[in-house]
Amino acid sequence: MGPASRQPQLAALTTRLAACDADLRAAQALRYRVFVEELGGDGPMVDHAAKLEQDAFDPLFDHLLLIDTTGAEQVVGAYRLLPSDRLGPQGRFYCDGEFDLAPLRRSGRRLLELGRSCVDPAYRGGVAMLLMWQALADYAITRQVEILFGAASFPGTDLAALAQPLSWLHHNYLAPPDLAVRAKPARLDHLLPLEQVDDRAARAAIPPLIRSYLRLGACIGEGAFVDHAFNTTDVCIILDAARLSWHAKSLVDRAI
Repeated sequence: MGPASRQPQLAALTTRLAACDADLRAAQALRYRVFVEELGGDGPMVDHAAKLEQDAFDPLFDHLLLIDTTGAEQVVGAYRLLPSDRLGPQGRFYCDGEFDLAPLRRSGRRLLELGRSCVDPAYRGGVAMLLMWQALADYAITRQVEILFGAASFPGTDLAALAQPLSWLHHNYLAPPDLAVRAKPARLDHLLPLEQVDDRAARAAIPPLIRSYLRLGACIGEGAFVDHAFNTTDVCIILDAARLSWHAKSLVDRAI
């Protein structure tokens, strides 16, 4: 039986923030199945014995959960959320290790970092991600967030092999100068001139999550970060919170 045939009824899916250690472990277990077992990632704090994908930033974040309430509750989606007002004057975002976030900090706007977005394979392709976006939009509105940002990944670490989609993003979705964060190091040598970009091939190589962010009105920071531990190449997604709220509600309404 394929994943689509196992999709639960919409009424069986609910979202909420993790409220206890057991909730966090359930999110970390899902992340392990997706990021470690499925995508081949690793990290210094990954617990392979317990099958938990975790890191030092987990205690700082809120963890948005998508839960299937059919029978015993099961966490089938997760998102890490870190508002800028929680950092303190010397605090760091997770993305500070990958991107120069100075333009976002200089903007003076309320920021929300997104990360570790994942959905159980059996729930992909339906309304699961749409429900998480709606919950994310509600979270942002409640906390008066103005800009959302975070790393979004391509599988693999070969920049030359990813030149087409990375170049297409650069030429079509680059953030305006006042928000243009840059990857560390600021390598741009993999980017192709616009006339060498194959539009069809580039679009086909964009991962579904990044395509979805673009539909929500996102733009992209400059350059890409090669994350060897996670076996990914990351771009920085930057999204206006007001546009997220409108687009997320529209997509959910159409889906149901």
